[in-house]
Amino acid sequence: MATVTLTTANFDEVTSKDGIVLVDFWASWCGPCVRFAPTYERSSEKHPEITFGKVDTEAEQMLAAKFDIRSIPTIMAIRDGVVVFAQPGALPESSLENLIEKVQGLDMAEVREQMAAHRKGAHAEPAEAAPAKTDEEPAKEEAAAGRS
Repeated sequence: MATVTLTTANFDEVTSKDGIVLVDFWASWCGPCVRFAPTYERSSEKHPEITFGKVDTEAEQMLAAKFDIRSIPTIMAIRDGVVVFAQPGALPESSLENLIEKVQGLDMAEVREQMAAHRKGAHAEPAEAAPAKTDEEPAKEEAAAGRS
């Protein structure tokens, strides 16, 4: 399968479907991006069941900003609408194949459970309240304020 050009107009539609979508954030002036392109294209031919998308960061600056892309190329893996990997740097072909195998092997129910637990933990109250002030502490504060 050839690569798909991803834009702000089609990104959510393409990446929210079930299955795997790999995204290559790149720019034409980026030497490593240009050198990585044939590797990415070959991998897309080997894996027709995977959508291989490309985001031109010059043309799609809002998408690059949305995902906080600071270095290119950046490779992102999305499975069943969930970003499961994002890393800057051109990957050698063997590493790209390894990434694909790992993403294919993910237990998405477990991934979603971990995400829910992480979100819950981020919004939970701290487990331990701050210690109550002792009788000495107000005196120390008053002394520091010059009221002793």
